[in-house]
Amino acid sequence: MKRRQRINIFPARSLAPNILTVLALCAGMTSIRLALSEKWELAVGAIMVAGIFDMLDGRIARLVKGTSKFGAELDSLSDVISFGVAPAVLVYLWTLNSLGGIGWVLALAFAVCCALRLARFNVMAAEGVTPSIDYFIGVPAPVAAGLVLWPMVLSFQFESVFFRAPVLAGVMVAAVAFLMVSQLPTFSFKRLRVKREHVLPTLIVVAALAASLSVYTWGTISVVSFLYVVSIPISVKRVRSRLAEQEAEDLNRRVEPDFPADKADDDTRPPAVH
Repeated sequence: MKRRQRINIFPARSLAPNILTVLALCAGMTSIRLALSEKWELAVGAIMVAGIFDMLDGRIARLVKGTSKFGAELDSLSDVISFGVAPAVLVYLWTLNSLGGIGWVLALAFAVCCALRLARFNVMAAEGVTPSIDYFIGVPAPVAAGLVLWPMVLSFQFESVFFRAPVLAGVMVAAVAFLMVSQLPTFSFKRLRVKREHVLPTLIVVAALAASLSVYTWGTISVVSFLYVVSIPISVKRVRSRLAEQEAEDLNRRVEPDFPADKADDDTRPPAVH
């Protein structure tokens, strides 16, 4: 009886991260509803809210030690809908439908690539493959959702029909879908550390960023998106240089002398005179 009672009791700390995951899923679905009503800015904002919830649920789960297999699976399903299906539907209704069947194929490709990326992550976790703390493999799903919505954000900022061009949006959707399933390393910022003397400047930058978001919301998001795109080739270069250094170190360890040291000493001695 005691064992059954323990099984039926679910710790509250394990429930909190799952609540945030469900809220992220609800925000993603709400963005689709807003897109159907052509409330584009609110629809993009709903996906950003889903990204905030997604960022918090994992951190809170680790903080309260409430991680579980159920939570991990729920998080993956929520990500597929909030950052795969919802952005694809949003961009399709916004401009890709002007391309006809090609636009729908691009939207489907983006949603499928998001699902494939998350499936690959789950398989790696099940097989015990430890991912790098410093880098992701490919662009994460929440970031991909933000990048694919970048033309919409630019159109909100500059109020120009140029960014609503279906060809531009289609190229962006195809490029981001490729980046999600690619093997390119991208910065994860999980081990970002701030030195003690840099704490005050960091707080000032955060305050300035918050003020900029409150006044120039779409422009600030555009700048952050641009900086992330610029960071991708930098991360690739750093990983390649690190791998080259590791290969050089391994090669030096494997290289052995052609003959023992004592024999080499004997050969270098001058011949004895008899």
